[in-house]
Amino acid sequence: MKKFLTTGAGAAAVSALPMVAAAQETVGMDQRINDIFAGSTGWFVNLIFMSLPGTNFPWIVLWLVVAATVFTLYFGFIQVKAFWHAISLVKGDYSDPDDAGEVSHFQALATALSGTVGLGNIAGVAVAVGIGGPGATFWMILAGLLGMASKFTECTLGVKYRNEYADGTVSGGPMYYMTKGFKERGLPLGGVLAVIFSIFTIGGALGGGNMFQANQAHAQLSGIIGDYPGWITGIVFAAVVFAVIVGGIKSIANVTEKIVPLMGVIYVGAALIILIVEYDKIGWAFGQIFEGAFSGLGVAGGLVGALIQGFKRAAFSNEAGVGSAAIAHSAVRTKEPVTEGVVSLLEPFIDTVVICTMTALVITISGVLVMDPETGRFILNDAGTAIQTIDGSSGVQLTSAAFATGFSWFPYVLALAVILFAFSTMISWSYYGLKAWTYLFGEGKTKEIVFKVIFCLFIIVGAAANLGAVIDFSDAMIFAMAVVNITALYFLMPIVKREMKSYFARLKSGEIKKFVD
Repeated sequence: MKKFLTTGAGAAAVSALPMVAAAQETVGMDQRINDIFAGSTGWFVNLIFMSLPGTNFPWIVLWLVVAATVFTLYFGFIQVKAFWHAISLVKGDYSDPDDAGEVSHFQALATALSGTVGLGNIAGVAVAVGIGGPGATFWMILAGLLGMASKFTECTLGVKYRNEYADGTVSGGPMYYMTKGFKERGLPLGGVLAVIFSIFTIGGALGGGNMFQANQAHAQLSGIIGDYPGWITGIVFAAVVFAVIVGGIKSIANVTEKIVPLMGVIYVGAALIILIVEYDKIGWAFGQIFEGAFSGLGVAGGLVGALIQGFKRAAFSNEAGVGSAAIAHSAVRTKEPVTEGVVSLLEPFIDTVVICTMTALVITISGVLVMDPETGRFILNDAGTAIQTIDGSSGVQLTSAAFATGFSWFPYVLALAVILFAFSTMISWSYYGLKAWTYLFGEGKTKEIVFKVIFCLFIIVGAAANLGAVIDFSDAMIFAMAVVNITALYFLMPIVKREMKSYFARLKSGEIKKFVD
């Protein structure tokens, strides 16, 4: 999973002995916290990311992929049937501003995307292609397409069972459909599952959705402008994030609807230009992808190695089945739960099928990876380092090197993208954590402010510290959310099917019409 980059906090004070001592004490404190977490939570991390016997395939990835396949078949390939209707909904063709909710379909989609589009699309894909070869891209796309059905299921339920309050605000997500949906079906333990899910969500929000993002942003900034203490980055980010999240989901949506398209235009635009310039290699690149997908070309473990890396990247990137997106989509203005389930189909498509594939294609045609004639595996063209040694931090460097073959200045653009991705992920996950917090402790402005302050304090900690074990634990909590969430989805998917049949029957008959302002 993800690892922290070195922050270098305190390096600017080399000549000042008291500050050196303070920095050494900080490092010592970081290590002590790491040791405590590793010793007490290592079992949980190992359990969540444990590989299936005889493989290096994490069981949690199989859990997500199997569920996505089940939902795809159960709902009759909804991702294909409803794709164009999803675009119409995002455009606002069926939006009534008088419906309950706080944000538009587009804003809800942008908020959810801002929580998933990020370092996984930049660094994670590079690692997947580096280890699994170009063929990993095929399995990544397949898993992304299947994951669209998981998003449809959880986001439909998120809207159906949300709480709507007199002041116009709403609260929704897996914890609400676990309690209400299970009660409706006469099933026990819905409340227990909701509490467990909420605890996992808060832990994941403070760690992977917060501290890790702040740390990576500081690493990028310090790499551009020089080494400086991480707490400075943390304070700046905390102030900006607090200014956004204090206004609630409407404020968050207003920011994400601008940042997400900007990020997409910058990143995908650069990739498209490189692909246009190297258009003669695109056919070859797709040939490498298909050949590698079924032969394991240049990959340790062959076909299985390519499949594992592709499925892992898709699962870790789009979070389909984790339940986080259902919280964001629950805030949408609609009276038809299925509409937001349909809109959410676009999320894994944009995140995995479009953006991740763009990254993989650029890496493949750039020439930064070459086949080693002695081993038959891929190695780095510039350094000759075995790809098997690449981790999450060097994945950014690999992507940067690939884009730099077309634009020498792209590493600076990539650094900006990483910072924007980190910021957008933090504000989205602040909302996920907040809704889990208010589910556990109750609604109210004071309780909300308490969580938002805690969240922003953790930004400072994340930027300044090197708490690898803490982040490993929080990543495990994010995927533990999927264990609870998918369990609930299996029990509640008949309700989604009933809603789906009713909605599309009424849409076909003309009962549901396009809204005319």
